[in-house]
Formats: sequence, C-alpha cells, structure tokens
Amino acid sequence: MKEKNEMIGDLPRNINKNVPTPNNDAQSIRAIIKNSGEIVGYELSNGKRINKEEGVQMAKNGQIAGVAVGVSRKGEEYLRSLPDENENNNLSSLPVIK
Repeated sequence: MKEKNEMIGDLPRNINKNVPTPNNDAQSIRAIIKNSGEIVGYELSNGKRINKEEGVQMAKNGQIAGVAVGVSRKGEEYLRSLPDENENNNLSSLPVIK
C-alpha cells in the first residue's frame, strides 16, 4: 500500500512528468480537438485553437492552468488534468471538436 504522501487522490504523485505553476494570466482548456479518436489539439478559454505540442509547451511555460505534463508509453508528452475532486473539469469531460 502506498503512503498517503505518495498519492494525489487515487493516483500516484509521480504520474506527472511536470506540474507547471500557471501565470496569473494563464488560459484554461475549454474543449479538446480530436482526429480519429486521438487528441490533436485544444481550444483555450480565449477561443484560440492550438495543437497538442503547442499545448504542452504553453503549459510548461505557465500559460495554461489546471494541467500537468505526462509522458505516454510511446514517450510522447501530453497534457493531463490535475487531479481534484471535480470530474467536470477533467480533459476527458470537456466538449470535443472534430
């Protein structure tokens, strides 16, 4: 059993590669953009649409709030919702744009 300080909710603390500190003017993600079922981009709270790589870089720079950077099994960086008690703000719960 994992100790409490090794967990964030039900997830291991080290699941995220990078948890950036958002800037005061950071945007949030209001929709995800998918192509053939795969996330290829994001729509930000200011209406701007960006691709997945831009999203990762913006998050690392503190320009997107509420996300961490994870690494897939294939070694690709991607954005993850920060765990909290609200499932409505998880990326998987946001509207999808095709």
